Amino acid sequence: MPTYLRPTDQSEALAALAQGKLTVLAGGTDYYPARVGKPLSDDILDISAIAALRGVREEADHWRIGATTTWSELIASALPPLFDGLKLAAREIGGVQIQNAGTIAGNVCNASPAADGVPPLLALDARVEISDAKGSTSIALADFILGNRKTLLRADQLLTAILVPKPAHPARSYFLKLGAREYLVVSIAMVAATLEIDAGLVRSARIAVGSCSPVAQRLPLAEAALAGKPCDSALGGLLHAEHFAALSPIDDVRASGDYRLDAALTLAKRVLSQLGAQT
Repeated sequence: MPTYLRPTDQSEALAALAQGKLTVLAGGTDYYPARVGKPLSDDILDISAIAALRGVREEADHWRIGATTTWSELIASALPPLFDGLKLAAREIGGVQIQNAGTIAGNVCNASPAADGVPPLLALDARVEISDAKGSTSIALADFILGNRKTLLRADQLLTAILVPKPAHPARSYFLKLGAREYLVVSIAMVAATLEIDAGLVRSARIAVGSCSPVAQRLPLAEAALAGKPCDSALGGLLHAEHFAALSPIDDVRASGDYRLDAALTLAKRVLSQLGAQT
C-alpha cells in the first residue's frame, strides 16, 4: 500500500524526504487532475499542515512567501504595488477553488512553461529557498527551473519559501496573459514587468515572458532599452521584435510560434504602457 505522511513540522518532513523517495504534495491541483482514472500508487508527503511554510511576511531586506501560501492568501495579503503583477497572475490561475488550494511553490516546482506565477516572480527578481535535513540555501528562480517540468530540486529537498528582494527605488509591476478565452485556460503568451522609478525615470526594468520558450525568460535587451527613459505611457513604443530574439516559441494546438512571438511583443507593449501611465 502507498504511504501517506502529513507532518506538522518542517524538520519531520525533511527527515522523511531523507529516508526515501516521496511525492511532495500541498494543494494537489496539478497532481490529481493528471491522474484521473489511474490508481494512486505514489508515496505521498503532504506538507499542507506545516504552519511554518504558510503566509507572507516582510523582513529587513525582502519579503518571504511561504511555500504553501495559496494564491487566494497572496491576493488577500497587504503588499505594496511591487506585487500588483503577481496578484494579477494569481487571479488568472484557474477558478477561485483552484486559487484557494493551489500554492505558489507548487506552481514553481511543477515547472510548466505556461506556469502563470513564474513570469511575475522572475520580474520581481525572486529567489527560492531550498531546504534539506542539513540546512537551507537560496538560489535565483531563473537558475532553479531547468526546463519543461525540470528543476534543480533533489528528492531529499523541499522548496520552503519564495524570497522577493526589496527594490532600490519605488517600484510597481503588471501582468497580462493571452489565452483562447479570458479565464480557466492555458496561456498562449504572458508578460510580466517590474519598473523601479525615481524622479520620473526608469531606474531599473525587469521583463519576463512565459509560454514562449521551455522556461519563462527575462528579456535583458528590452530591459536595457528602458533604462533611464521617462516613465510615461510611451514606454511600450520602445520595444521592438529584436528584443524578443532569445525566445523559442513552439507551434501547438493553441497557437503557432510566430503568433506567440507577435503576441508577446504586443502584450509587453501594453504592460509597459499601463505601468508608464500610472501616477
